[in-house]
Amino acid sequence: MIVLGIESSCDETGIALYDTTCGLLGHALHSQIRMHAEYGGVVPELASRDHIRRVLPLTEQVLRESGHTLEDIDAIAYTQGPGLAGALLVGTSIAEALAFTLDIPAIGVHHLEGHLLAPLLEDNPPAFPFVALLVSGGHTQLMRVSGIGEYELLGDTLDDAAGEAFDKTAKLLGLEYPGGPAVSRLAEQGRASTLKLPRPMLNSGNLDFSFSGLKTAVLTASQGKTAREDIAYAFQEAVVEVLTTKCTHALEQTGLDRLIVSGGVGANKRLRESLNRAAIKHRFEVAYPRLEFCTDNGAMIAFAGAMRLKHLQAGNHAFTVRPRWDLAELTAP
Repeated sequence: MIVLGIESSCDETGIALYDTTCGLLGHALHSQIRMHAEYGGVVPELASRDHIRRVLPLTEQVLRESGHTLEDIDAIAYTQGPGLAGALLVGTSIAEALAFTLDIPAIGVHHLEGHLLAPLLEDNPPAFPFVALLVSGGHTQLMRVSGIGEYELLGDTLDDAAGEAFDKTAKLLGLEYPGGPAVSRLAEQGRASTLKLPRPMLNSGNLDFSFSGLKTAVLTASQGKTAREDIAYAFQEAVVEVLTTKCTHALEQTGLDRLIVSGGVGANKRLRESLNRAAIKHRFEVAYPRLEFCTDNGAMIAFAGAMRLKHLQAGNHAFTVRPRWDLAELTAP
């Protein structure tokens, strides 16, 4: 079964073609970073308009480069939510229109389920069950994953997600958009100093997160004489320690020995180093998607849709979007 995947939840247009027999056939991505950088963040209306311009040309590109045509597609998967309502509507309308015209199934995919399953696109995918750390601009969650659609929320952020904290720290330090990579680059120039930023909820006794207090501590430090690179270093170290510690605790509490890390912050080099060391020390396995699949992309949507469609007879062409959608609401197909 060949599935076309369409991702348009925020500021990146992703298209991919996935074959349940042969694997990923091709993918393409257009990022709107340059357009939104002028405004210091994503402008929803501009994002929606740009998706309209990009989806069909990128689809044609992926089909052409993979040696396929629309007639070869057996189903279409698209991001139904969560995300920006206007941006989601673009992908949904195009996916449903194509599916109706081609008389094939269409299925709306949860954006976070796409991220959750992205590591399974690799040559040696992790086996179920495992603990998943979903860490991105809008989400920081720990999940127990027993199978497709079998997700148990273990811990969630009570305020800012880790990615949000990176972006807000970048603004406080006068860095460009997007903030996460900018803070990480600056942190590489920093050094351990007398500046010690808080590790929120590190010893809370549960698996929840909170990063708003850390952001406030960065604000206070930035008003003093500490160098920007040292603040960035201290901030990143605080986030990494909290994430690593909570992941280790989640594995201990569930009795599992396998961790996967997904989402944009999962590309952070320092976080990966810390988790790799923890895996050796505590004897667990850790897996990541390749860097290009950490951020939003069509491949993860095509794959997640394919996994669900293997157990479904047809899509329902509901033509709905869900800007707010709890991953825990998903059920096994």
